[in-house]
Amino acid sequence: MKMQAYLFMGVSTFFGLVAAMYAYWSWVAHGSIEWTGTVALVVSIFFGWMIGFWLWQSARRSERYHGLAPEERLDGDIPENSGEYGFFSPHSWWPLFVAMSVAFMAIGVTIGWWMVFIGVLAVILTVIGWVFEYYRGEFSH
Repeated sequence: MKMQAYLFMGVSTFFGLVAAMYAYWSWVAHGSIEWTGTVALVVSIFFGWMIGFWLWQSARRSERYHGLAPEERLDGDIPENSGEYGFFSPHSWWPLFVAMSVAFMAIGVTIGWWMVFIGVLAVILTVIGWVFEYYRGEFSH
């Protein structure tokens, strides 16, 4: 995990350099800083460093109790990292319906607020359907 942490921190540092150049060039070109792009780049610096720092701390804690992870060791092997990653529903249509409901709600912001309210209701209903998909019907446990 340390390599992932260094990757996030390195890319965030690069964003810092780009943010400084962006602010400077917008000042030179327009006489004032273009705040939207500069703030977006600065926020990406903080987000990247936040994730990188968490990964670095997690790797340090994991090394203390479990030793080096297989991807960090030179003699690490691929099967050492195998295992169950979770359950993924191969047949579910609910993610599509949730996405369509969110898109309907987002379009409602531009067309009319009545669509937003209908979209919120649709999002709530489709999320409930997705969460409780395996509690009833053909695929219940």
